Amino acid sequence: MKYVISWTPRASLTEESVARSLQVFGKWSPSQGADFKEFLGRIDGQGGFAVVETDDPRLIAKDTAPFTAWFDFAVHPVLEIADTAAIDTEAVAFLASVQ
Repeated sequence: MKYVISWTPRASLTEESVARSLQVFGKWSPSQGADFKEFLGRIDGQGGFAVVETDDPRLIAKDTAPFTAWFDFAVHPVLEIADTAAIDTEAVAFLASVQ
């Protein structure tokens, strides 16, 4: 399954806590079985995104847990756009058949 993870900094961040979060991130690595395809930082400095593939969503919880003191996370399961378009096409056809 593919997930998009977003994070935003907590309002309580200080210059020192930002430095600490970067120190921790420098030593961190993803769990075996969590394939981080992309890490993206927002250009406004207000967080970022990661695209992750894993069959075990517990790994996402494990991988984000060390950073919850500094960031709020949102995790969204996603599909490829071709898959969502096919599902939507089926839904539209079903709706059209209901009279």
